[in-house]
Amino acid sequence: MKVISIVVPVYNEQDNIEVFYQEVCKYMETLPYIFELLFVDDGSSDSTIAIIDRLAQQDKRVRGLVLARNFGHQIALTCGLDFAEGDAVITMDGDMQHPPEMLPQLISSWEQGYEVVQTVRVNTEGVSLFKKVTSGMFYKVMNAMSNVQVAEGGSDFRLLDKKVVTSFRSFKEQARFIRGIISAIGYRQAQIEFVAPKRYAGTSKFSLKKMVQFAVDGITSYSKLPLRIAFYLGLLFGSFSFALMLHVLYIKIFTADAIPGWATTSASILMLGGLQLVGLGIIGEYIGRIFEEVKRRPLYWLRDDLNGSSQEVVRMPGVPGK
Repeated sequence: MKVISIVVPVYNEQDNIEVFYQEVCKYMETLPYIFELLFVDDGSSDSTIAIIDRLAQQDKRVRGLVLARNFGHQIALTCGLDFAEGDAVITMDGDMQHPPEMLPQLISSWEQGYEVVQTVRVNTEGVSLFKKVTSGMFYKVMNAMSNVQVAEGGSDFRLLDKKVVTSFRSFKEQARFIRGIISAIGYRQAQIEFVAPKRYAGTSKFSLKKMVQFAVDGITSYSKLPLRIAFYLGLLFGSFSFALMLHVLYIKIFTADAIPGWATTSASILMLGGLQLVGLGIIGEYIGRIFEEVKRRPLYWLRDDLNGSSQEVVRMPGVPGK
Protein backbone atom coordinates (compact mmCIF):
# COMPACT_ATOMS: atom_id res chain seq x y z
CA MET A 1 0.00 0.00 0.00
CA LYS A 2 1.29 3.47 -0.89
CA VAL A 3 2.33 5.94 1.79
CA ILE A 4 1.43 9.62 2.06
CA SER A 5 3.76 11.82 4.10
CA ILE A 6 2.34 15.04 5.59
CA VAL A 7 5.01 17.59 6.56
CA VAL A 8 3.96 20.31 9.01
CA PRO A 9 6.40 23.03 10.16
CA VAL A 10 5.31 24.47 13.52
CA TYR A 11 6.51 27.28 15.75
CA ASN A 12 4.76 27.96 19.08
CA GLU A 13 1.51 26.30 17.96
CA GLN A 14 0.56 24.57 21.23
CA ASP A 15 -3.11 25.55 20.86
CA ASN A 16 -3.41 24.18 17.33
CA ILE A 17 -1.47 20.91 17.27
CA GLU A 18 -4.05 18.54 18.69
CA VAL A 19 -6.98 19.94 16.70
CA PHE A 20 -4.88 19.80 13.54
CA TYR A 21 -3.85 16.20 14.28
CA GLN A 22 -7.45 15.12 14.82
CA GLU A 23 -8.62 16.78 11.59
CA VAL A 24 -5.84 15.24 9.52
CA CYS A 25 -6.59 11.77 10.89
CA LYS A 26 -10.31 12.31 10.27
CA TYR A 27 -9.79 12.83 6.53
CA MET A 28 -6.75 10.62 5.90
CA GLU A 29 -8.30 7.56 7.57
CA THR A 30 -11.05 7.57 4.94
CA LEU A 31 -8.48 7.06 2.16
CA PRO A 32 -6.85 3.79 1.05
CA TYR A 33 -3.36 4.92 2.02
CA ILE A 34 -0.97 4.59 4.92
CA PHE A 35 0.10 8.02 6.13
CA GLU A 36 2.80 9.51 8.30
CA LEU A 37 2.55 12.90 9.97
CA LEU A 38 5.88 14.72 10.35
CA PHE A 39 5.84 17.75 12.63
CA VAL A 40 8.96 19.90 12.26
CA ASP A 41 9.36 22.08 15.33
CA ASP A 42 11.22 25.28 14.42
CA GLY A 43 12.56 26.17 17.86
CA SER A 44 9.29 26.55 19.80
CA SER A 45 9.44 27.97 23.33
CA ASP A 46 5.96 26.88 24.46
CA SER A 47 4.50 23.38 24.95
CA THR A 48 4.48 22.48 21.24
CA ILE A 49 7.29 19.91 21.55
CA ALA A 50 5.72 18.22 24.57
CA ILE A 51 2.40 17.85 22.73
CA ILE A 52 4.11 16.42 19.65
CA ASP A 53 6.04 14.00 21.87
CA ARG A 54 2.83 12.80 23.51
CA LEU A 55 1.10 12.34 20.14
CA ALA A 56 4.14 10.44 18.82
CA GLN A 57 3.99 8.07 21.79
CA GLN A 58 0.26 7.50 21.29
CA ASP A 59 0.33 7.17 17.49
CA LYS A 60 3.25 5.60 15.62
CA ARG A 61 2.20 7.50 12.50
CA VAL A 62 3.35 10.74 14.16
CA ARG A 63 7.00 11.79 14.14
CA GLY A 64 8.53 14.96 15.56
CA LEU A 65 11.67 16.51 14.12
CA VAL A 66 12.91 19.08 16.62
CA LEU A 67 15.30 21.66 15.17
CA ALA A 68 18.06 22.85 17.46
CA ARG A 69 16.94 26.47 17.07
CA ASN A 70 14.68 28.63 14.94
CA PHE A 71 15.87 28.30 11.34
CA GLY A 72 12.81 29.76 9.62
CA HIS A 73 9.76 28.37 7.84
CA GLN A 74 11.47 27.51 4.54
CA ILE A 75 14.26 25.56 6.23
CA ALA A 76 11.74 23.74 8.43
CA LEU A 77 9.86 22.71 5.29
CA THR A 78 13.12 21.53 3.74
CA CYS A 79 13.86 19.42 6.81
CA GLY A 80 10.48 17.73 6.58
CA LEU A 81 10.93 17.02 2.87
CA ASP A 82 14.35 15.49 3.56
CA PHE A 83 12.94 13.01 6.08
CA ALA A 84 9.59 12.25 4.39
CA GLU A 85 9.43 8.70 3.06
CA GLY A 86 6.05 8.68 1.32
CA ASP A 87 5.18 8.01 -2.30
CA ALA A 88 3.69 11.51 -2.18
CA VAL A 89 4.46 14.32 0.27
CA ILE A 90 2.01 17.02 1.33
CA THR A 91 3.35 20.16 3.00
CA MET A 92 0.99 22.36 5.00
CA ASP A 93 0.86 24.68 8.01
CA GLY A 94 -0.49 23.52 11.34
CA ASP A 95 -2.64 26.56 12.20
CA MET A 96 -5.69 25.25 10.28
CA GLN A 97 -5.39 27.92 7.57
CA HIS A 98 -4.50 25.10 5.21
CA PRO A 99 -7.76 23.13 5.50
CA PRO A 100 -7.23 19.39 6.17
CA GLU A 101 -10.52 18.68 4.35
CA MET A 102 -8.64 19.45 1.10
CA LEU A 103 -6.27 16.49 1.56
CA PRO A 104 -8.47 14.05 -0.41
CA GLN A 105 -8.71 16.59 -3.24
CA LEU A 106 -4.92 16.94 -3.48
CA ILE A 107 -4.47 13.18 -3.46
CA SER A 108 -7.18 12.76 -6.11
CA SER A 109 -5.26 15.10 -8.46
CA TRP A 110 -2.10 13.09 -7.79
CA GLU A 111 -3.97 9.90 -8.66
CA GLN A 112 -4.87 11.52 -12.00
CA GLY A 113 -1.17 11.75 -12.85
CA TYR A 114 -0.18 15.22 -11.61
CA GLU A 115 3.19 15.22 -9.88
CA VAL A 116 2.85 18.68 -8.30
CA VAL A 117 -0.52 19.78 -6.95
CA GLN A 118 -0.28 23.42 -5.86
CA THR A 119 -2.96 25.22 -3.87
CA VAL A 120 -3.66 28.90 -4.54
CA ARG A 121 -5.34 31.19 -2.03
CA VAL A 122 -8.08 33.30 -3.58
CA ASN A 123 -8.77 34.95 -0.24
CA THR A 124 -7.84 34.72 3.43
CA GLU A 125 -10.49 35.32 6.05
CA GLY A 126 -9.65 38.08 8.52
CA VAL A 127 -6.42 39.18 6.84
CA SER A 128 -5.64 42.90 6.84
CA LEU A 129 -5.95 45.06 3.73
CA PHE A 130 -2.26 45.95 4.05
CA LYS A 131 -1.22 42.29 3.83
CA LYS A 132 -3.52 41.65 0.87
CA VAL A 133 -2.14 44.63 -1.05
CA THR A 134 1.54 43.94 -0.27
CA SER A 135 1.14 40.24 -1.07
CA GLY A 136 -0.41 41.03 -4.45
CA MET A 137 2.33 43.58 -5.19
CA PHE A 138 5.04 41.06 -4.32
CA TYR A 139 3.80 38.46 -6.79
CA LYS A 140 3.37 41.05 -9.55
CA VAL A 141 6.89 42.41 -9.02
CA MET A 142 8.35 38.92 -8.68
CA ASN A 143 6.78 37.68 -11.90
CA ALA A 144 7.73 40.85 -13.79
CA MET A 145 11.38 40.56 -12.75
CA SER A 146 11.91 36.82 -13.10
CA ASN A 147 11.55 34.13 -15.74
CA VAL A 148 10.02 31.90 -13.07
CA GLN A 149 6.30 32.56 -12.72
CA VAL A 150 4.83 32.05 -9.25
CA ALA A 151 1.03 31.94 -9.01
CA GLU A 152 -0.40 34.93 -7.16
CA GLY A 153 -1.76 33.63 -3.88
CA GLY A 154 0.51 30.60 -4.05
CA SER A 155 1.13 28.91 -0.72
CA ASP A 156 3.29 26.20 0.78
CA PHE A 157 0.24 23.93 0.90
CA ARG A 158 0.97 21.45 -1.88
CA LEU A 159 1.44 17.81 -2.83
CA LEU A 160 4.69 16.57 -4.37
CA ASP A 161 5.26 13.19 -5.94
CA LYS A 162 8.24 11.23 -4.60
CA LYS A 163 10.25 11.89 -7.78
CA VAL A 164 9.71 15.65 -7.36
CA VAL A 165 10.90 15.45 -3.74
CA THR A 166 14.03 13.65 -4.94
CA SER A 167 14.69 16.45 -7.43
CA PHE A 168 14.00 19.09 -4.77
CA ARG A 169 16.67 17.62 -2.51
CA SER A 170 19.31 18.42 -5.13
CA PHE A 171 18.76 22.16 -4.72
CA LYS A 172 21.60 23.52 -2.63
CA GLU A 173 20.91 27.18 -1.90
CA GLN A 174 20.87 28.52 1.65
CA ALA A 175 18.43 31.39 1.02
CA ARG A 176 15.38 29.32 0.08
CA PHE A 177 12.28 30.42 -1.77
CA ILE A 178 10.50 27.09 -2.11
CA ARG A 179 7.57 28.49 -4.10
CA GLY A 180 10.02 29.57 -6.77
CA ILE A 181 11.84 26.23 -6.69
CA ILE A 182 8.61 24.29 -7.15
CA SER A 183 7.45 26.58 -9.95
CA ALA A 184 10.75 26.10 -11.75
CA ILE A 185 11.17 22.39 -11.10
CA GLY A 186 8.83 21.29 -13.89
CA TYR A 187 6.84 18.03 -13.95
CA ARG A 188 3.07 17.91 -14.48
CA GLN A 189 1.52 20.57 -12.26
CA ALA A 190 -2.06 21.30 -11.27
CA GLN A 191 -3.56 24.12 -9.22
CA ILE A 192 -6.44 24.04 -6.75
CA GLU A 193 -7.97 27.27 -5.43
CA PHE A 194 -9.12 27.65 -1.86
CA VAL A 195 -10.20 30.23 0.70
CA ALA A 196 -7.95 30.19 3.74
CA PRO A 197 -9.95 30.33 7.00
CA LYS A 198 -8.82 32.25 10.07
CA ARG A 199 -6.21 30.72 12.33
CA TYR A 200 -7.81 28.31 14.77
CA ALA A 201 -5.85 29.81 17.69
CA GLY A 202 -2.89 32.07 18.37
CA THR A 203 -1.39 34.76 16.18
CA SER A 204 0.66 34.66 13.01
CA LYS A 205 4.43 34.40 13.50
CA PHE A 206 5.02 35.87 10.03
CA SER A 207 6.01 39.42 11.05
CA LEU A 208 6.55 42.36 8.72
CA LYS A 209 10.30 41.83 9.01
CA LYS A 210 9.92 38.19 7.92
CA MET A 211 7.62 39.23 5.08
CA VAL A 212 10.23 41.66 3.76
CA GLN A 213 13.01 39.08 4.07
CA PHE A 214 10.84 36.50 2.31
CA ALA A 215 10.24 38.95 -0.55
CA VAL A 216 13.96 39.78 -0.84
CA ASP A 217 14.83 36.07 -0.87
CA GLY A 218 12.30 35.43 -3.60
CA ILE A 219 13.41 38.27 -5.86
CA THR A 220 17.17 37.84 -5.44
CA SER A 221 16.97 34.06 -5.80
CA TYR A 222 15.32 34.19 -9.21
CA SER A 223 16.18 37.55 -10.74
CA LYS A 224 19.28 39.55 -11.66
CA LEU A 225 17.11 42.47 -12.75
CA PRO A 226 17.88 44.61 -9.64
CA LEU A 227 21.55 44.57 -10.66
CA ARG A 228 20.63 45.58 -14.20
CA ILE A 229 18.36 48.35 -12.94
CA ALA A 230 21.26 49.71 -10.87
CA PHE A 231 23.47 49.58 -13.99
CA TYR A 232 20.89 51.36 -16.18
CA LEU A 233 20.26 54.01 -13.52
CA GLY A 234 24.01 54.55 -13.34
CA LEU A 235 24.13 55.10 -17.10
CA LEU A 236 21.14 57.43 -17.00
CA PHE A 237 22.37 59.64 -14.19
CA GLY A 238 25.91 59.47 -15.52
CA SER A 239 24.58 60.95 -18.78
CA PHE A 240 22.81 63.70 -16.84
CA SER A 241 26.03 64.45 -14.97
CA PHE A 242 28.00 64.62 -18.22
CA ALA A 243 25.41 66.99 -19.72
CA LEU A 244 25.58 69.16 -16.60
CA MET A 245 29.39 69.26 -16.86
CA LEU A 246 29.14 70.44 -20.48
CA HIS A 247 26.68 73.11 -19.39
CA VAL A 248 29.05 74.31 -16.66
CA LEU A 249 31.98 74.44 -19.10
CA TYR A 250 29.91 76.41 -21.60
CA ILE A 251 28.93 78.97 -18.96
CA LYS A 252 32.52 79.23 -17.75
CA ILE A 253 34.14 79.61 -21.17
CA PHE A 254 31.61 81.46 -23.33
CA THR A 255 29.73 83.66 -20.85
CA ALA A 256 30.47 85.98 -17.99
CA ASP A 257 27.70 84.57 -15.81
CA ALA A 258 29.76 81.92 -14.04
CA ILE A 259 29.13 82.18 -10.29
CA PRO A 260 29.53 79.62 -7.53
CA GLY A 261 26.52 77.29 -7.88
CA TRP A 262 26.08 75.90 -4.39
CA ALA A 263 22.52 74.63 -4.99
CA THR A 264 23.37 72.88 -8.26
CA THR A 265 26.53 71.33 -6.85
CA SER A 266 24.80 70.14 -3.68
CA ALA A 267 21.86 68.68 -5.57
CA SER A 268 24.18 66.87 -7.99
CA ILE A 269 26.31 65.41 -5.21
CA LEU A 270 23.27 64.25 -3.25
CA MET A 271 21.63 62.74 -6.31
CA LEU A 272 24.70 60.86 -7.46
CA GLY A 273 25.68 59.85 -3.92
CA GLY A 274 22.22 58.44 -3.27
CA LEU A 275 22.29 56.55 -6.56
CA GLN A 276 25.68 55.06 -5.74
CA LEU A 277 24.49 53.93 -2.32
CA VAL A 278 21.42 52.25 -3.84
CA GLY A 279 23.58 50.46 -6.40
CA LEU A 280 26.08 49.38 -3.74
CA GLY A 281 23.24 48.15 -1.55
CA ILE A 282 21.84 45.97 -4.33
CA ILE A 283 25.28 44.62 -5.19
CA GLY A 284 25.96 44.04 -1.48
CA GLU A 285 22.79 41.97 -1.14
CA TYR A 286 23.93 39.61 -3.89
CA ILE A 287 27.52 39.48 -2.58
CA GLY A 288 26.17 38.65 0.87
CA ARG A 289 24.29 35.69 -0.59
CA ILE A 290 27.44 34.51 -2.34
CA PHE A 291 29.23 34.73 1.03
CA GLU A 292 26.56 32.57 2.69
CA GLU A 293 26.61 29.98 -0.07
CA VAL A 294 30.39 29.48 -0.28
CA LYS A 295 30.64 28.70 3.45
CA ARG A 296 28.67 25.49 2.80
CA ARG A 297 27.27 25.39 6.32
CA PRO A 298 24.50 22.88 7.15
CA LEU A 299 20.99 24.09 6.41
CA TYR A 300 19.84 22.83 9.80
CA TRP A 301 20.57 20.35 12.58
CA LEU A 302 18.23 18.47 14.89
CA ARG A 303 18.02 18.56 18.64
CA ASP A 304 15.75 15.53 18.80
CA ASP A 305 13.85 13.07 16.63
CA LEU A 306 10.64 11.97 18.32
CA ASN A 307 9.46 8.52 17.28
CA GLY A 308 12.17 8.19 14.66
CA SER A 309 15.82 7.41 14.09
CA SER A 310 18.33 10.08 15.13
CA GLN A 311 21.23 8.72 13.07
CA GLU A 312 21.12 11.56 10.53
CA VAL A 313 20.65 14.87 12.30
CA VAL A 314 22.58 17.34 10.12
CA ARG A 315 21.51 18.37 6.60
CA MET A 316 24.28 19.69 4.38
CA PRO A 317 23.18 21.72 1.34
CA GLY A 318 22.32 19.36 -1.50
CA VAL A 319 22.74 16.17 0.57
CA PRO A 320 19.60 14.09 1.20
CA GLY A 321 18.60 13.62 4.82
CA LYS A 322 18.55 9.83 4.64
